Amino acid sequence: MNDASRVGGAIGALNASVVRSSIPSAVDGMVLKIRGLISDGGLGVGDSLPTERELCERFQASRNTVREAMRILKAYGVVSVRPKVGATIVDDRMERALDLFSFNTLDISRRTFNDIQGFRRLIEVGSVDTIFDQMQPEDILEMRKVNDQLRAAGSIVEASELDFRFHLRLVSILTNRAVTDVYRIMKPIIIRIMERAKQLHNFTGETFEQHAAVVDALEQRDRIRYQYALQSHLHIGITAFQDYSEEP
Repeated sequence: MNDASRVGGAIGALNASVVRSSIPSAVDGMVLKIRGLISDGGLGVGDSLPTERELCERFQASRNTVREAMRILKAYGVVSVRPKVGATIVDDRMERALDLFSFNTLDISRRTFNDIQGFRRLIEVGSVDTIFDQMQPEDILEMRKVNDQLRAAGSIVEASELDFRFHLRLVSILTNRAVTDVYRIMKPIIIRIMERAKQLHNFTGETFEQHAAVVDALEQRDRIRYQYALQSHLHIGITAFQDYSEEP
């Protein structure tokens, strides 16, 4: 075989491999079909899906394929499957996302810290105009209340939980459900960052004072002071991760 033939054969094999990898498996295809059945049929939470046998007949699929597809949809939080009852449509997607994200708390590198805090700066600092436009007196009162509870916290765990509540209350001023949902999903890793930072600092004193400066700036509607106080607060924990190596 000459070089041209070998090259042609290699390219042909590569193309075939690409085509095969782009074709969804039978299970993936079944997941898409069931999702289409839900959307096209106008089904919603509480509605029942066809039985396993009916799905097999409808889509000309094996029982194992249908069963595995239902397991995936259950893992997504889209359906609940119970013996003798069958599959019912649910909306547990947020809970599944929380479960999956919690695995990221096993280790936190400096890069992870920078990514998470950078995201939070985009939301909490970058949304300053919207926060100032939409905040109400009760927002200020609630944030001060949470901060007072943080000052009285008896442990790093309790202080970190209250620290998170303070920031979640802040972003709730945006009245953007997607943002608050993302913060709830990220809670395990944000809490881990807060706990580690507080191990190196006065976890009741410094955090309380930093939060107080943020709330004072909000109350006085001082945008520059608010941004400076919050930017400094979000960056302070970097010392807790300075010895960590970068993630690949």
